[in-house]
Amino acid sequence: DFDWLVDTTEKFCKDKAVYNAIVEGIGIIDGKDKDKDAGAIPGILTDALAVGFDNNIGHDYLLDAESRFEYYHTIEEKIPFDLEFFNRITKGGLPPKTLNIALAGTGVGKSLFMCHMAANCMSQGKNVLYITLEMAEERIAERIDANLMNISMEDLHDLPKQMFESKIDNIVKSTSGKLIVKEYPTASANSAHFRGLIKELAIKKSFKPDIIFIDYLNICGSSRFKGATNVNSYMYIKSIAEELRGLAVETNLPIMSATQTTRSGFVSTDIGLEDTSESFGLPATADFMFALISNEELDELNQIAVKQLKNRYNDPTMNKRFVIGIDRAKMKLFDVKMTEQNIVDSGQSEDTEDTFTSAVFDKTDFGEGWLHGHDVTIDAKEVYNVKSVSECEEILPLIKMEYGAYAGSCRTGDILKIGKST
Repeated sequence: DFDWLVDTTEKFCKDKAVYNAIVEGIGIIDGKDKDKDAGAIPGILTDALAVGFDNNIGHDYLLDAESRFEYYHTIEEKIPFDLEFFNRITKGGLPPKTLNIALAGTGVGKSLFMCHMAANCMSQGKNVLYITLEMAEERIAERIDANLMNISMEDLHDLPKQMFESKIDNIVKSTSGKLIVKEYPTASANSAHFRGLIKELAIKKSFKPDIIFIDYLNICGSSRFKGATNVNSYMYIKSIAEELRGLAVETNLPIMSATQTTRSGFVSTDIGLEDTSESFGLPATADFMFALISNEELDELNQIAVKQLKNRYNDPTMNKRFVIGIDRAKMKLFDVKMTEQNIVDSGQSEDTEDTFTSAVFDKTDFGEGWLHGHDVTIDAKEVYNVKSVSECEEILPLIKMEYGAYAGSCRTGDILKIGKST
């Protein structure tokens, strides 16, 4: 591994330079070097610490214009999802050097989402490192088994050994990817441990991950605040998020993790960034953050709702909300038909039928007369489930985009008036 050789050699040179600087400093203090005094020691140490193979000291806007042009026209390598709407909102998947966070309440499906995605990444031929601080290694592997073998968790335990081995052989034949699951005790491991693990895997197993999953961020430790003594939760969780994002940049990999909602967010059907538990510093650091929302109605349909909260890859107002299918027994997620995407949102109208010319949305005598003219009135309370004029105004831009309207206004009684684009 050339990269490993370069990194190891650079580390050796740095360590040797620091060692020589310390020896030289001791010689100055002992009076062995008559040409230098103690004031020269800081400069000697500074020069030693500056030893390295990286000559890049920043991007020169004018001189590096050509390299910048090449960057604009280089197709970025991403880790794609097997879920259509996630690929839409991320423009094809997760790019390297990023921290991506799933926000959900207890039992909603954070680990299920990451296990499904880990299984999918391995199926694509990617090397996956799954770090768990919550469940045992065997529990994570069990969920991935159910996903890849397409059998329920209950049936997995009743599977004969011969059939189990046959399914494992089929998985081995179908992919060149590898998956390593590493368990740490809760709150005992931090980014330094993860960095050491990556190096150890490279040496002992010749394994270099393409993506890292950490289950989950809030129960990691911080390398900056040992023991979290006299540190509030805001700073502590923010520190963990910054360290993990730094690890993603250092290793040139995407990192996927999760976090819990607050108590109020647990019962909310419209989770926002303000429902992030413990620290708002986490969403401030993350590159991509989304909420997983479940309720009794969605559970009956075997669906889970997704809401974008922060997105540095694409316009977060496009496909802000959508639903995906969930099979909890088999630990799988899947796309649902567009007809089941009953959450009205921008960016989804392109795949749905044009309902503007249909009178089904028209609930008033006024609207009946204007339906085939330039305007139409819609009972927003019934059609879009808004409860106030302010809520109506909040979704108005999305409704205008859906109908291709040039104007619109919300009126008393939650009546939404749309100006038809002609």
